Amino acid sequence: MSVDQVKVTPSAYTYPLLIKQLLHTPMATAADQEIVYRDSHRMTYRDLFARIGRLANTLSGLGVGQGDTVAVMDWDSHRYLECFFGVPMMGAVLQMVNVRLSPEQVLYTLNHAKADVILVNAEFVPLLAIIKDQLETVKKFVLISDEGGDMASFKIPFAGEYEALLGQASSQYNFPDFDENTRATTFYTTGTTGLPKGVYFSHRQLVLHTLAVATQLCASTEQGRLHRGDVYMPITPMFHVHAWGLPYIATMLGLKQVYPGRYAPDTLAQYIRDEKVTFSHCVPTILHMLLSSAAAKDVDFSNWKVIIGGAAFPKGMAAMALARGIDVFAGYGMSETCPILTIARVPPEVAADDAEGQAEERIRTGYPAPLVDLRTVDGDLLDMPRDGKSPGEIVVRTPWVTMGYLHNPAASEDLWAGGYLHTGDIGVIDAKGCLQVTDRMKDVIKTGGEWISSLELESIISDHPAVNEVAVVGIKDDKWGERPLPLIVLKEGQSATLEDIKRHVQKHADAGHISRYAIPDQVRFVDSLAKTSVGKLNKKVMREQIVG
Repeated sequence: MSVDQVKVTPSAYTYPLLIKQLLHTPMATAADQEIVYRDSHRMTYRDLFARIGRLANTLSGLGVGQGDTVAVMDWDSHRYLECFFGVPMMGAVLQMVNVRLSPEQVLYTLNHAKADVILVNAEFVPLLAIIKDQLETVKKFVLISDEGGDMASFKIPFAGEYEALLGQASSQYNFPDFDENTRATTFYTTGTTGLPKGVYFSHRQLVLHTLAVATQLCASTEQGRLHRGDVYMPITPMFHVHAWGLPYIATMLGLKQVYPGRYAPDTLAQYIRDEKVTFSHCVPTILHMLLSSAAAKDVDFSNWKVIIGGAAFPKGMAAMALARGIDVFAGYGMSETCPILTIARVPPEVAADDAEGQAEERIRTGYPAPLVDLRTVDGDLLDMPRDGKSPGEIVVRTPWVTMGYLHNPAASEDLWAGGYLHTGDIGVIDAKGCLQVTDRMKDVIKTGGEWISSLELESIISDHPAVNEVAVVGIKDDKWGERPLPLIVLKEGQSATLEDIKRHVQKHADAGHISRYAIPDQVRFVDSLAKTSVGKLNKKVMREQIVG
């Protein structure tokens, strides 16, 4: 039997899924909508489109063509948003540089990605100066400065200052059509072992991620729903997995957008209050920092919706956020997945005044977005029962997960072993399709013949009234193989003992929420917890500190 193929009329437009197509609707329906950068700059979507054209002409004048790589070193800004669109729309590749890495790691990522041009905020010029002479492919540098910048004061041969160059360029640029599978972006993972790995995404992948995640968020009846009346502000760095893809979604929907620059609790609280921000996303440590800030004490958060991701969302923190009126809920993904795969939602049968039930549902890893094929499997890639209690490795297929690691075919093959992308996470899926990540494969604690979830134990301990932050790591034990060791930061003015923590965990063990083997034999009360460059708990460093 033959299969009929769709016949394309010669004159028909085949409409490749290119990033430029995301601008059609906002330019038609929200051209006068506002985009705000800190206290210094306000512009409209009409201005954004013109500046994207000016940026493309500027880069073209610097020799950037299709396939070239433009690296950006900046905080969250309207300029970064312009680069999200303008660079890939030219057919070039946007490299989002993690400015929190060490100079040696930044150098590695720039050389590995073969960057041709670097746009650099004046704040990072000292870092760039350290590595400038070791850059292998960079041909031009452009200075980014809120004050305009005196380029003569820097020992880098800048081709010009960003705003001055855009001011001299035409806003008219004919963005071409090309293959939707063309690479659009590159950035590097921030893992705790080995060199950073480059992940990359095509126009098609980014457009489909935008459409699917927008559908997931906009489909909610109330809790967590994103809509055209929202005011969006990212609190996840734009260099980290496209700020979770939300700038593309916010732009496609024509939302008012607020870009805060470098994160500080007082300014974040100010923008939420003064700009009426209603939708954000961040890692748990940033939310904790904001809620603990004196500047946020009197801010009304009752209209604020926040996706929490990048790390496990402790129940205690969820309860704290709910008490401030924040519509907070978890999302799940990773650098390799563009990133969003699942989003938590509260079932309608959970009453709004059921604080315990609300917190429980909001910290769950969540339900898959449209087009996400997500499984939990055993070592032979066979499905685990969807009973909410049988753990397996989480593997996934979507149209937007990375096809591999840049210039690293061996690691790419491992990532895609068996035809599914391996997340390295362990989780369970229940009968309704809700995923719960129970641990990283490398962090699960094997004790007493059972696997103990460090994430579940962290969530339980975080619910103790004296606990501010907690991380649980496994330590070697001659009798049990491993035992859990909680590292605990107490709330200011609060106190707790090992026995207090043991009694708290014992209650959950008695109720069947966690194994009795999870009750710790010891705890360490510490002043702070080691974190990665993007605010995740760095358990590798914690283990090294314990051994040391």
